[in-house]
Amino acid sequence: MTDLSDARKVLVLQGGGALGSYQAGVFEGLAEENVAPDWVAGISIGAINAALIAGNPPEQRLSRLREFWETVSAGVTALPPTSTGDWGRSIYNAMSAAYVAAFGVTGMFAPRLAWPQLYPDGSPQALSYYDTAPLKATLERLVDFDRINARTIRLSVGAVNVRTGNFAYFDNTKQKIGAEHIMASGALPPGFPPVEIDGEHYWDGGIVSNTPLQFVLDEPASEDLLIFQVDLFSARGPLPRNLSEAAEREKDIRFSSRTRLNTDANLAIHKARAALRDLLAALPTTMASDPNVVFLGRLAKEHAVSVVQLINRSRTYEGAAKDYEFSRPTMLEHWASGLAEVRRTFVHRQDLMRRPAEGGTRTFDIGCYD
Repeated sequence: MTDLSDARKVLVLQGGGALGSYQAGVFEGLAEENVAPDWVAGISIGAINAALIAGNPPEQRLSRLREFWETVSAGVTALPPTSTGDWGRSIYNAMSAAYVAAFGVTGMFAPRLAWPQLYPDGSPQALSYYDTAPLKATLERLVDFDRINARTIRLSVGAVNVRTGNFAYFDNTKQKIGAEHIMASGALPPGFPPVEIDGEHYWDGGIVSNTPLQFVLDEPASEDLLIFQVDLFSARGPLPRNLSEAAEREKDIRFSSRTRLNTDANLAIHKARAALRDLLAALPTTMASDPNVVFLGRLAKEHAVSVVQLINRSRTYEGAAKDYEFSRPTMLEHWASGLAEVRRTFVHRQDLMRRPAEGGTRTFDIGCYD
């Protein structure tokens, strides 16, 4: 096979709160290109988007994503006349984020009636500022968990065990998935309470790693993989000029994915396997049946992995509160940006679908064409 048209398609969705509508736009773009994921992996808001995709039939996935994002952006739905230019828009976005902090997000979370300090220690109310019961109701309304557990598409979501501090993945090929698993992946403290599953409590997976890419790469593969890695925070950015920009840049760095680190590590493994194949080929044929040679031969085999990066680029007016600024205008902007990025990427479809020589790992970044 010279291209990746028959490879297993994987959609990898990073966490990022209100920025997650960018991922919905990416999904719409992939649907335009007739690219349907066989596996969706997500963390935090990426887990919610992943559940909306895996938990609906193909013809309803886009409409369910749209219904979710229109629900959570219902609080602030229009731009005021004065919000012209970057300065005016930055004020509007800051006010919208302040509204969310005070009143919550429709269909997602609501503020507690009293301060956490007034509740008994160990209670969910004592551990968080917001109640996430609205999110549970939204997930149960928009996601068919029976479909998820029928395994028509693989779903993996990442969380962190509060007691051990270890990463945990909930995967429908290994266990039954419910709304609580999706909520656990997005339970970012101290805003949201931990979610109890089988006697253990879990927080947002982004505390340890904001992308499930390494989990996907570490899974044993029996076929080539074409991975679409959707990043909501950019690791690269300009030097900040003030405290507000410094806060935003710090958040970008902290939550940006480890895509390059992960792919570089896999490239090093590829080189080692290629060297091992060359070494085994140089051995006398009389050693072919030696158990150690047979074992190393299995170890040297590999499938092609291509990672297509789709990265959300922040606008100058968004600020450090961009991950909880859920206004309708901003949601639509992020959605349109994701869609546009896929269309821009698929202009280079022939290069994108090219299979790496001799298997191995490569990264496709549209930035290299700019």
